[in-house]
Amino acid sequence: MHKGVVIVTGSAGRIGTSLIAKLGNEYRIVGFELMKAIYASQNEELIPVDISSDESVIQAFRHIKAFYGTHIVSVVHLAAYYSFEDQDYDNYHKITVEGTRRLLEALQEFQVEQFIFSSTMLVHKPSKKRINEYSPKKASWAYPRSKIETEEIIHKHRGKIPAVILRIAGVYDDECHSIPISNQIQRIYEKEFVSHFFPGNLQRGAAFLHMDDLVYAILLTIQKRRELPKETVLLLGEGETLSTDRLQRKISRYLFGKEMRTIRIPKFLAWIGAFLQTHMPFMKKPFIRPWMIRYADDNYLLDIARAKKFLGWEPEHHLEEEIEPMLDRMLEDPAHWYKINGLRPSKHFLQLWQKKKKKQKRAA
Repeated sequence: MHKGVVIVTGSAGRIGTSLIAKLGNEYRIVGFELMKAIYASQNEELIPVDISSDESVIQAFRHIKAFYGTHIVSVVHLAAYYSFEDQDYDNYHKITVEGTRRLLEALQEFQVEQFIFSSTMLVHKPSKKRINEYSPKKASWAYPRSKIETEEIIHKHRGKIPAVILRIAGVYDDECHSIPISNQIQRIYEKEFVSHFFPGNLQRGAAFLHMDDLVYAILLTIQKRRELPKETVLLLGEGETLSTDRLQRKISRYLFGKEMRTIRIPKFLAWIGAFLQTHMPFMKKPFIRPWMIRYADDNYLLDIARAKKFLGWEPEHHLEEEIEPMLDRMLEDPAHWYKINGLRPSKHFLQLWQKKKKKQKRAA
């Protein structure tokens, strides 16, 4: 049986690898990835592509036409620029915005049944009320700004290609792999002084989504491609949002048997603290940078009714239930958990782990 071709950009990323593992038996997968040294999974052919380069994109699609023909079931566009540290917009524009334009222009020579773009819930203005696909947009910083501009590029340059824009909540998995959540766990686990303070409304929070639920939503989006409107926008996230205070209490109670009290402080004090930590020599660079302080009151509570309606999808995982198993994995091997989540332990904790390893070796 002939399998349809699905192109996945950013295929070696965290979402890309999980998606390919799910799609590989049903479709012929072609991965577009910048890094040439990455080995493709057994379910895909990997093509090195720099989407910020016209020539690189043109060469990639010449290869597609020569080896796969002109019919493409779906293009799942995951590749984008993302950085908490770099707020210079040039890379966002060159890679996310213009990279998408290059892809769409090259795809006009193909018969493409669907183009899926991974956007973000952050394109929406934060709200106390539930946010739906028609809620106001607000480009508060570089990342969501690039997604808003890219959504406009898709509208203008898709031609006859049906497009689906998935506005995705913060993604996590069993091992965490969420920068905000892992850093929050680290601050509490290491009993950092700053973990007791927060410069925003403690009853607000951000929506999240488990990787398995996201991958299943993308799979359904491909399977139902002929049933969807020519331009479809869907919010994907868990139906309930844990407040900052609730998440703080849940983590601290599970780790230490008692709930940690979190105190709200003025934003200007938090900004000064973050600035000093960021710029003082010999100090550990914090996750929270000064520019983030202004967004501490942001609240994202999602209305996922359209995803239920068009895909028959709703999340099976919920962060409130997943956080304890996640913490169990961290406690089993903190050093490994820190490593896979890109965290640097304090010197004190590093010394404790080294002593523990020495004791284990002696006992063995």
